[in-house]
Amino acid sequence: MKTTMFPEHPQAKSPAGADIRYLMHGPTGDMIHSTVPPRQINRATVHATVSEFWYILEGHGEIWRDDGAESGVTTLVPGVSIDIPVGTKFQYRNVGDADLKFICVTMPPWQGDSEATLIQGKWQPTV
Repeated sequence: MKTTMFPEHPQAKSPAGADIRYLMHGPTGDMIHSTVPPRQINRATVHATVSEFWYILEGHGEIWRDDGAESGVTTLVPGVSIDIPVGTKFQYRNVGDADLKFICVTMPPWQGDSEATLIQGKWQPTV
């Protein structure tokens, strides 16, 4: 059994460009807290082996997802949950004036930055 505390400062950057804090690591998945500053547009990526679940805590953003069969933009506001199945292209941005904050669960555990391949997205990145 593990217990962790919320880190005071970001510990890393995601391949897309978000500030991340590591919350939990286990044999079946990882959990992080992500922060995207106001008006930041992150890089578009696709994951090789990892799926993600997100839960939006604060802010106002948008995410574009494309799984090859379906493509669209979803509004990210507090209370919204989304999934990003393995192999889905995605890009997200903060469209508000406050930080966009969310919890992200990866399954299986994150394999390192080589897991994410940068791709052409819907918006021009600002990071």
